[in-house]
Amino acid sequence: MEQYKKEFIEFMVDCKVLKFGDFTLKSGRKSPFFMNAGGYVTGSQLMGLGEYYAKAIHDTYGDDFDVLFGPAYKGIPISVVTAIAYSKLYGKEVRYCSDRKEEKDHGADKGSFLGSKLQDGDRVIMIEDVTTSGKSIEETVPKVKGAANVEIVGLMVSLNRMEKGLNSDKCALDEVKETYGFPTAAIVDMSDVVEHLYNKPYKGEVYIDDTLKAAIDAYYEQYGAK
Repeated sequence: MEQYKKEFIEFMVDCKVLKFGDFTLKSGRKSPFFMNAGGYVTGSQLMGLGEYYAKAIHDTYGDDFDVLFGPAYKGIPISVVTAIAYSKLYGKEVRYCSDRKEEKDHGADKGSFLGSKLQDGDRVIMIEDVTTSGKSIEETVPKVKGAANVEIVGLMVSLNRMEKGLNSDKCALDEVKETYGFPTAAIVDMSDVVEHLYNKPYKGEVYIDDTLKAAIDAYYEQYGAK
């Protein structure tokens, strides 16, 4: 496994963003693990997160894009810190944009979006914390496409949960790619997490022991992508 993947997994654990236990997801699935990007709360954590995303986007999609779009709510800070990191690491100014859950009907910035307005010809990279079933992308893509004549270059998430999407037994990221026609990628896959943490102490603690590994295996028996 690449060193940066190991470092990002440990970064998620250190920030208490990657958790193990019993969780109910937005999709309704019961999961033994959960990744919550809302757990990045300090300046150094957010700076680190933005740099991991910027490096992954740079290595995967290159620099030919104009806008980072982060769906509300968790995608808002991710898109902001990634835009900052992109300027710092690569000297490229990119705009950020996010949608509003409720349209603002007053002031100079009224409308359905935060940040930069989407413009015809914009090349957009979408950013999410995690794509479990593709539900959030299904809600977001029509908003982006409906705002202007833009091209979605790709999607970057921090963790690929490697489970089937809403409408097929394919991985949610693969389903998004097939449905909407743009590439998808993740900084790490859940298989990387298991490989790095299973029965391997990190800072004196074993995060994935035999019991949890069995629960993860059972989860993938039911929801894992084919």
